[in-house]
Amino acid sequence: MKHKRCEKVAETIHETISAILSRGLNDPRIGFVTIIAVDVTVDLRLAKVFFTVIGDDLAKKSSEAGLNSAKGYIRRELGKVLSLRFLPDIIFVYDHSQDYGNRIDTILREIDTEHDGDDPEHR
Repeated sequence: MKHKRCEKVAETIHETISAILSRGLNDPRIGFVTIIAVDVTVDLRLAKVFFTVIGDDLAKKSSEAGLNSAKGYIRRELGKVLSLRFLPDIIFVYDHSQDYGNRIDTILREIDTEHDGDDPEHR
């Protein structure tokens, strides 16, 4: 069971990093990144930030590298917002669930187009 404080800290981290990204970072490697979720450990020492990027594999890898290089700046900005004794270490993790969902959607569309020519009585 997650503690309410963990949830509040995760929500604050999510909002702060999203605001930082919307203002823009001075790293051309970072593409159109969206923060999906933040998971904070119970001791508030580690925050996994799940993100997604619009683009191909190169855009994903370069955006992840850009986010990792901006980690120090992001932690400093979090320090201004969070009132914690220790700032959590940040780990950026690419969220594959959107890719998985898109793949399922593509498969379902292919199945639907295959059955468009079928006899309507067999549906």
